[in-house]
Amino acid sequence: MAPESTSTLTQAELDRLLIGKRLRHFRTRAGLTLEQLGERVGVVASQLSLVENGRREPKLGLLQAAAREFGIDVAELLKAEAPDHRSALELELERAQSAPGYQHLGLPHVRAPRTLGDDTLEALVGLHRELARRSRAAAETSEEARRVNTELRMLMRERNNYVHEIELLASDLMRRIGHTTGAVTHREVAQAAELLGFTLIFVDDLPSNTRSITDLQHGRIYLPPASIPGGHGLRSLALQAMAHRVLGHSEPASYAEFLQQRLQINYFAAACLMPEERAVEFLQQAKRNRNLAIEDFRDAYGVTHEAAAHRFTNLATQHLDLRVHHYRADGAGALVRGYENDGLPYPIDSSGSIEGQVLCHKWGGRTAFNRTNRTSEFYQYTDTPAGTFWSSVQTGDAELGPFAIACGVPFDEAKWFRGRDTDVRKRSTCPDPACCRTPSPELLQRWQGKAWPSARMHQHVLTPLPTGSFPGVDDTEMFEFLAKHAPES
Repeated sequence: MAPESTSTLTQAELDRLLIGKRLRHFRTRAGLTLEQLGERVGVVASQLSLVENGRREPKLGLLQAAAREFGIDVAELLKAEAPDHRSALELELERAQSAPGYQHLGLPHVRAPRTLGDDTLEALVGLHRELARRSRAAAETSEEARRVNTELRMLMRERNNYVHEIELLASDLMRRIGHTTGAVTHREVAQAAELLGFTLIFVDDLPSNTRSITDLQHGRIYLPPASIPGGHGLRSLALQAMAHRVLGHSEPASYAEFLQQRLQINYFAAACLMPEERAVEFLQQAKRNRNLAIEDFRDAYGVTHEAAAHRFTNLATQHLDLRVHHYRADGAGALVRGYENDGLPYPIDSSGSIEGQVLCHKWGGRTAFNRTNRTSEFYQYTDTPAGTFWSSVQTGDAELGPFAIACGVPFDEAKWFRGRDTDVRKRSTCPDPACCRTPSPELLQRWQGKAWPSARMHQHVLTPLPTGSFPGVDDTEMFEFLAKHAPES
């Protein structure tokens, strides 16, 4: 058997191949040849063969006619699972060879005809599984995560944090459930799930390292009974789980692919909760009134402050002609994540990563914690070596401690925002050590060499990310959970 040239199948082609294998399975079980079935359904055998091999899209009429001949419901032919072990292996081999990791190797694409022995097929699939496992093991380190995060941040910066394709998919889903304006309700999210073939199930025993679990076999999305710490609302969690199907995701073959999928599902959920057309109308009107405010945007759609700030960055450059920045920092001033296309000079390490880097003490994300009353928005102008920037900051407390959410623009664009009249202004010269990292001469003279702190070390500094198909998730724990909650056969 000679290997074929390198090729890749799209998700649609893999779906066609699955239907073809189910059609062949039931035809064989019924004891019919291609010619016999073709005569009964009015299709020549060569055309049926193309359908069974996944090379032609089957018409619904053909599937309905074939199902009648097999004595089954047409839904049996459309199930998203392989009909037998051999077919499952053949499909897994196709998916493995269509994954980016295998494509990058430049190796030939091997088909699996019926003449290929089961043992040989098992060996090929086993080799691909081990290749994927070793690739994940090599990649799942904090260093790799920072590198990939930096690449994704640069990519989104080039796109002004806007993804038109996902906007269209989100708008279409909201249109199909009849959502027109205002906050998306929990009932509408449940309707969206039903439209995609899912039922939302709320449980109180999700594995500790999961936010949701989707049972693809039974069409169930398991969610916690209430919002989990950190501001992830149930509506967003459910929409993120649905996004994998809408966006055609398959099991990630690398940590980079895993993080890219996370970025895409978060974007999709936000675009559903704050649909582009209405959200843009809301923001454009606020800009005309010179009254843009993240808190108003947040309240209009019933989302978290961070979700509103991030969604604002999706739309601000594309629709408002504004260059922006947005970041989250913890109570110690360490950056958790950030985005900018306005030139705000984030602190970076030698690889260009910003995660874990400490903000200047004079930036709004640090000075906002100095207030006695932290319930309201905090506004500040900050002079930096790259120019002057205005920021709006909201502080809060989460399970892991206090945090600050900042969103802002260059000085000249502050005129469109509420809070532009603030008289709070700081001057930052970081990364110059003299700005905020060098103690005053008096303090140095008094304390240098006379103190010895015990530093708190973040776990991720030395610990690789947990391995598994989905980093951080224990497969055994997840499968035991699914077995416990699966409906009776």
